[in-house]
Amino acid sequence: MSRRLPVFCASLVLVGGVAAAVWWLSVPSAPQTETLTELPVPPFPPRITEGSAYESCLATLAGDPTSAASMAEAWEGKGGGDGAVHCRGLALIAVGKPADGAELLEQLAQRSSAPAMARASVLGQAVQARLMVAQADKAADDASAALRLSPADTELFIMRASAEGMQSRFGDAVEDLSQALRLEGARPDALVLRAVMHRKLNQLDLAQADVTQALALDPDDPDALLERGILRQRMGDWDGARTDWEHARGVDPNSTTADLAAQNLSLLEAGPRR
Repeated sequence: MSRRLPVFCASLVLVGGVAAAVWWLSVPSAPQTETLTELPVPPFPPRITEGSAYESCLATLAGDPTSAASMAEAWEGKGGGDGAVHCRGLALIAVGKPADGAELLEQLAQRSSAPAMARASVLGQAVQARLMVAQADKAADDASAALRLSPADTELFIMRASAEGMQSRFGDAVEDLSQALRLEGARPDALVLRAVMHRKLNQLDLAQADVTQALALDPDDPDALLERGILRQRMGDWDGARTDWEHARGVDPNSTTADLAAQNLSLLEAGPRR
């Protein structure tokens, strides 16, 4: 599964579609913050079966998902089995129908006789698709089902935590992220996400510790910089917040995180005085 996983920071209004899900939260007398980063359609799907037709459909998916969807549908009508369903599910996600794609992937994982790891990976793709359209309850259920098949999968714990965060289940999310970090400690994304959950629980010292550790692993991590700026703003360190958001904006000026940092900087100028 992709290591570029959702980093939940708040959830009220969905803005976006398949390529990205962006969330906003207004903090009184403070900048607007918070983001769920891009949720990619996995470029290298797990192989739930074998065969040239399956490989051809997956290869087409990478560059032309519309054609892949048509190819998979026709192949499925001819008895293409698990491979056709998997390719069509991923293609539906890629063309802008993530809920439909997720439903196909869920059905496939339930009925397939493929090994547990492959079925868990398919469910993980369904989780990502559900998160794209803010279906946090279904995403959490899919992640739980996948973890029963693959109980030591770091990515699944992180994804379930993202869904739990959307449901305001911040304590559950902290538990899942702590388990993910026990499995794989050097994960800035998991640390930043846990920092957010601690902040939601008003555990600012714990949040600060997590984001500090994330930045020790990667000093230029834009999501960690964005989050540390939020924490600094919460603690009244306006100059520190400004420095972090300027740094986050400069790391990748064309990213969603950079856009959020830029908006925070603009709101910072008005917020304290207002």
